[in-house]
Formats: sequence, C-alpha cells, structure tokens
Amino acid sequence: MSKVTILGGGGIRTPLLIHGLVRAPLGLAEISLYDIDPERAGMMAALGREIVRQAGGAVAITTPGTVEEAVTGAEFVVSSLRVGGSEARARDERIAIEHGIAGQETTGLGGLAKALRTIPVMLEHARAVEQFAPEAWFISFTNPAGLMTQALSSLTRLRLIGICDTPSEMYHRLAESMGKPLAKVSCDYFGLNHLGWIRQVMVDGENQLPEILANDQILRSLYHADLFDPEMIRTIGMLPSEYLFFYYEQQRALENQRRTGASRGAEVARLNQSLFAELQQSIVNGRMEEAIVQYREYLQRRSGSYMKLEAEAGTALGSGVELAEDPFEAPTGYHRIAIDVMTALRQNEPTQIVLNVANRGAIDDLAADDVVELPCLIDRHGPRPVESGPLPETVRGLVLAVKEYERLTIRASIEGSRDLAKLALMVYPLVGQWQRANQMIEALVREDQEHLGYLI
Repeated sequence: MSKVTILGGGGIRTPLLIHGLVRAPLGLAEISLYDIDPERAGMMAALGREIVRQAGGAVAITTPGTVEEAVTGAEFVVSSLRVGGSEARARDERIAIEHGIAGQETTGLGGLAKALRTIPVMLEHARAVEQFAPEAWFISFTNPAGLMTQALSSLTRLRLIGICDTPSEMYHRLAESMGKPLAKVSCDYFGLNHLGWIRQVMVDGENQLPEILANDQILRSLYHADLFDPEMIRTIGMLPSEYLFFYYEQQRALENQRRTGASRGAEVARLNQSLFAELQQSIVNGRMEEAIVQYREYLQRRSGSYMKLEAEAGTALGSGVELAEDPFEAPTGYHRIAIDVMTALRQNEPTQIVLNVANRGAIDDLAADDVVELPCLIDRHGPRPVESGPLPETVRGLVLAVKEYERLTIRASIEGSRDLAKLALMVYPLVGQWQRANQMIEALVREDQEHLGYLI
C-alpha cells in the first residue's frame, strides 16, 4: 500500500485528482494534502473523503501540518502550487494589460511573476522531499510547468517529472476530429511547455498532416475556441498548441481582454470566491452530495469557458457559458495525465507520454540540461525523451529566446535580482523593450511586496 502527497492540497483541482487516484490501480492507502491554508486543505479533504466514499474505497485523506510530515513515506509527491492565490494571478494579468501585454498566467509577465513567487517555495519543498522521501517521484504540475521543472532540475536532486495536460488534450482532439481511435494516432510533438507544435500525425504508417492542414473544419475543431486562422496554420506547416495564441495573436488577445474589461484570472478569482462560499455552507451542514454537485458544475463552467475570453471577448465565466462534459469522466485533463504518469512509473514495459524533462540531446539546438516538452518513454526507471532532431527554422528563434528567458528568470529568483528579472522580460519575445520591462517589474514588486519584495 502506498501514499501520494499533494503539495498545494488546498488547490481547487485537488478533489478532481483524488477522484482519479482512488480509481487508479495504485493500491493507495493514503492521500496526504498539505497547504499553507489549513481551512482550504480541510475543505478539499472533506470533498475528497466524499469522493472516496462514493467510490467505495478505503483510502485515508490526511491534512498534516508540515511539509516534512506530508512527504514522509510518499511514493509520489505531486506539486500544484499557486503562491499568492488566484488574487495574485488576477493582479499579474491586470498589470500586464495595463502595460500593453495580454494577461496570462504562464506566458509573458504572468509566467515570470508566478515563477518568481513560486521558485523559493518549491525549493523549500524540494529540500524536504530530498531529506524525508528521497526515493519518491516528484511530479510537478505547478505553472509555468516548464520553467518550474527547469528550476528544480537545475537546483535539486529530485527524481523529477514535469507534466501538463495540453499535449494529451491536443492528441485526443486530433483523433476525434479524424474519427480514429487514439491508439492509432501517433504525433511528432516538440517544443517547450506551452510552446509546442505537432509536425507529423501518423495513422497506420502514413502522415495525415497534409490532409489535416487542408481541412478548415478539422483545424478549427482542435482548440477550445477560435484561436488561429487556418491559413496561418497552413503557412507554418505545423499544428501549434493553444498557448501559442498568445504569441501568434498577441494583439487580438490583448484587445479582447480590454474589451471584456477583465482577464481570465480575474474571472477565475471571482468564480472561486463564490464556489468556496457555497462549499463551506454545504460542508458545514453535512450536505456532501450537494457539495460534489457544486464542485462538478464549477469545473464544467470553468472548462467550458476556457480560452474564450481571449479569443472571442465577452464575459468568459458568465451565466451564458455552455457547460463542458463531466470533468470527472473526461478522457483528458488534470487528473488523467498525473495518473498515467504514476501508473507508467510502476511498469516494466515503457509507455509513451509527452512530459517535461531534461533534453539529453533529444533536440539538437538545446543544451542537455535544458528542460523540454517531448514524447518520452516512461517506465519504472523513469522517463527518456524520444529523439526529436533540429528545431524547424521557423520556430527555432522563438524557442531559444523563451528558453533564455526561463534561465534568466531562475537566476533572478536565486540571486534575488530585480535587474535580472527585467533582463528576462527584455529577452522575452513578447516584451523585448527595456522601458516596458522596467515598468512592469517595478509595478509587480510595488504591488506584491509580500512575495516579491526579496528582489533588490
């Protein structure tokens, strides 16, 4: 019997992960939730226990008071942190919009701010895992996923894997759009986290990408919203992952955020506040089945509105949003990728999953220790990236620039340097100007002294 620890266990998606864990063939005895907010952790634990009860399981849900207690004895440690909460995300995105950059939590200013707040906390957690659970697999789901995995890979001795559900979601949408079983579809995916492309789609030994590129309907069906002009996709000759919208359509994203009068972060913060109030009432009064219904509807509304504010404007999480499929039963998502990785790490035969890992020569243009997002063969020995070759010239400069931005952001955090943070933004392709970088960093530090005051 084994134990899974969730660091950031008070997070809004924790019950979804618990749902997956108690139904997976992992032989779990305990799921340990650690969070600096005990009330939030307690609320998520209450939902988790109801999920265990409905599944007919016998997994204990615990809420230890220290990181050390939480990780001791764990086989897997899942990190899903949001330092500063959804309010910090909303603030980051507002500052970005005020300075003429689309507000988003993993790209641009939002990604840098979240990394600078989170790296010191992640390193504290890493030290505890190194001491109290040195054999545990550390699965990082904390955004920005690639940058955070890069920091941990460079600065710790963890048995480390970074995960993101964006590539698997793209694979599923491709298979569905072609009317093919997922098992028959093999994709040549490459890049960095939230900066990836598919350059081949193999079905029964044949590359179907030319047919896909010629079909506007399929191209538009691959994304949650109307993100890309099909002609643009045909021009680059590859399928971009959805977050490339913030690079390829930066101005449209910014204009839609300004038209709406909010970023998605602000909308999520508002929705979260409402959800927690409802959950607290239901849990306090013992109405646990009602609490699960409230939680499920929240996830459906949030998923159903994904990327729509930036691509189409309007109030993304308003009452008119169409509910998505039941997130507990969806074939992809936050919990599915985590379970797939844990299951693969128990097996002798390798499974192929897109992960964030050290490059080790898989992409010719990047250093061996650069963290990349690539298909990996993963088994009980860990993940091994599949050889990818050179980057296409059309995206090489963008990938190298973003990787340098990641390196500078990590240095800024470790050295506590405001100037390095500004340099990171100046190198970043969406900013690229000293005055704008200087103004945004000064605004961030001024408005978040609690978490960013260490930058001098």
